[in-house]
Amino acid sequence: MRVSTIADATVVETQRICVGLQAFNRAAVGEIESTPIHLAAKDDDGELIGGIVGEVLLGWLEIHVLWLREDVRSQGHGAALLHACERRAIEIGAHSARLDTFDWQAEAFYRRHGYERFAVLDGYPDTHERIFMRKRLSTR
Repeated sequence: MRVSTIADATVVETQRICVGLQAFNRAAVGEIESTPIHLAAKDDDGELIGGIVGEVLLGWLEIHVLWLREDVRSQGHGAALLHACERRAIEIGAHSARLDTFDWQAEAFYRRHGYERFAVLDGYPDTHERIFMRKRLSTR
């Protein structure tokens, strides 16, 4: 067999591609479940001041977004969100956590909370770095 064309995939083709990879992965590691963790932090008036979005997948907490409104940063709210997310992940069964951040974002914050670099993409974008970090979660 030879490939006669390579073109943009349709929505249906994209779904078939993803389903094919999921079947391949299930054959290797069994059923793969993702448990979302979405936590919102609100002030005394019920206004959103920030939140964290992640998921537990294959025993790992994957943190996708941690955001705080600018006027409430450096007051411990980020640490509270991160710790709450990690505790929830441990309850679900996570043993470790991973995330990525940029050099202009929050590497120092995550280091203070036990995360370490394990990979860096230089020039992402231009003169910046995309930093990949991990942490072993305490199950005690």
